[in-house]
Amino acid sequence: MKKMQNSYKKSGVNISLANKFVKHISTLSNKGVKKTNNSIDKQNIGSFGSLFDISKSKIKDPVIVSCTDGVGTKIELANQFKKFDTIGIDLVAMCVNDLIVQGAKPLFFLDYIAVGKLNLKKIKMILKGIVKGCNLSNCKLIGGETAEMPGVYNKDKFDLAGFSVGLVSKKKILSRKKVKKGDIILAIPSNGIHSNGYSLVRSVLKNNKVSKEIKNDLLKPTKIYSKEIMILTKKNLINSCAHITGGGLIENLLRSVPKKLSVNIDLSKIKILKIFKWLKTKKISENEMMKTFNCGIGFCLIASKKNVKKIKKYFSKEYTPYEIGYVSKNKKNVNLFNSIKW
Repeated sequence: MKKMQNSYKKSGVNISLANKFVKHISTLSNKGVKKTNNSIDKQNIGSFGSLFDISKSKIKDPVIVSCTDGVGTKIELANQFKKFDTIGIDLVAMCVNDLIVQGAKPLFFLDYIAVGKLNLKKIKMILKGIVKGCNLSNCKLIGGETAEMPGVYNKDKFDLAGFSVGLVSKKKILSRKKVKKGDIILAIPSNGIHSNGYSLVRSVLKNNKVSKEIKNDLLKPTKIYSKEIMILTKKNLINSCAHITGGGLIENLLRSVPKKLSVNIDLSKIKILKIFKWLKTKKISENEMMKTFNCGIGFCLIASKKNVKKIKKYFSKEYTPYEIGYVSKNKKNVNLFNSIKW
């Protein structure tokens, strides 16, 4: 019988390799992620849909909160430096850190990985980071999708997207409506660039050699703040908060404060991390730095002044929140004081 000329494998898609990866995910998901009793079907991975039982949640009047995000062009640096074991943490962090802004407890996570050609070793490393991110967030990886797309991505390229779901009691929802005149704005330190501004970073790298230390700083995985924020929400210690991502400190803070109130920031109090000081020397204006990067602040809390001392005791020394401003009623939405100490 004459051999057929065309096949899916010849066109660049290897289904048998993809099936091996699905089995690997299933094993890793059941062993690696913190065990819960909420999964109705313990073999969620590989099914058409994933099931999660929210009836066992102890949250009264539960409201579902959902978030989706990616890691932007940080994946290009992961490719360039051949480091794939932490980019999955970034993926989980970018979703979960948005989720907790409204006080939601992360429940589960799903991922989408698109590749030009399936490299099992590489994709297992990416998954390792996703599983670690889920553990750090105290949520469960219950499903996802891996797509081999030759012609759309070249064989070394890949992209990531994540989707997370959480629950919050209707009475515990954090909202800008709770913010009052006189509230204090606290900055929680970032551990680096996190996952925003990497198109500008890559532009800088084209014309600058980097040390091993800078390279490590560039690929540090995004800090996940869910553990601390869950405690503060439970104890009613914060009114609102903001995840400092694309757009920088001011733009993201304004999303968490009523339009009738203003944010007042003392720029001299911002603790600039070394990696941002290095970037600033690469002909980037202060305005551009503030709009593009978190500059050392990964998350902000807005709380009553009487709660500030209590809030600080729930953080490690490295990530202890510090005061950078306050909320007031002014004609302008934003009032900036003093200068950043670069």
